[in-house]
Amino acid sequence: MRLSTLLTTAFVLSLLAATPADAGEKKEKPGMVYELRTYTTLEGRLPALHARFRDHTLQLFGKHGITNVMYWTPADKKNTLVYLIAHASREAADKSWKAFGSDAEWKKVRAQSVKDGKILTGVKRQYLTPTNYSPTKSGGLAGLVNEKGMVFELRTYTTNEGKLDNLHSRFSDHTIALFKKHGMTNLIYTTPIDEKTASNTLVYVIAHKSRDAAKKSWKAFIGDPDWKKAYRNSIKDGKLVTKVQSEYLNATDYSPSK
Repeated sequence: MRLSTLLTTAFVLSLLAATPADAGEKKEKPGMVYELRTYTTLEGRLPALHARFRDHTLQLFGKHGITNVMYWTPADKKNTLVYLIAHASREAADKSWKAFGSDAEWKKVRAQSVKDGKILTGVKRQYLTPTNYSPTKSGGLAGLVNEKGMVFELRTYTTNEGKLDNLHSRFSDHTIALFKKHGMTNLIYTTPIDEKTASNTLVYVIAHKSRDAAKKSWKAFIGDPDWKKAYRNSIKDGKLVTKVQSEYLNATDYSPSK
């Protein structure tokens, strides 16, 4: 009887040990990192870059384990492509880029695409890790982008030294809900990795139904008494943010999420 009880107990404990503490762990992939890239082209060469991505690059990224998330062009800036991709880990990113760069098909595509002249003049990249309150943590935005023709907004906040955690608290406890209240769609919230800015920077993407809707949403948000109260309480021990950068983006026709 005792042996039977012991065996039953051991079996139950083994099941508990094999069960994730949080069911969401299976889909959230804690190690996943994002990469935000900005390509600047020579005058008139953006269409050639779009064609290369649309016809070849996205497929080759997928072949080498890179997840295509979103591709945009800035609303107020010419000759620019901004895109967000995801990797299983920072180490996986290095391996994927090495394999992509060595791919014979990519080399052929690249050579053909520059027959009429060089395309790019500059490339900027930033590796990012999702915050614990980010709606998206594991690769795709498709489930959150529920309307076609939405306007996206990429925002970067720089904080005073030691104030990033306070900013995270304000977003997780107040801002996220208030954005939603005023018609903004929360997509992804991240902090940089591999950089000096990791300790004082928040990078996030939200979406609006239109540029006019964005203006109305921001006006309503700023005037909201709940926001004013949350803001006042958050800066009692000092100002949090020193700089805010905002860029409106439109999805390309080949972006997985539009």
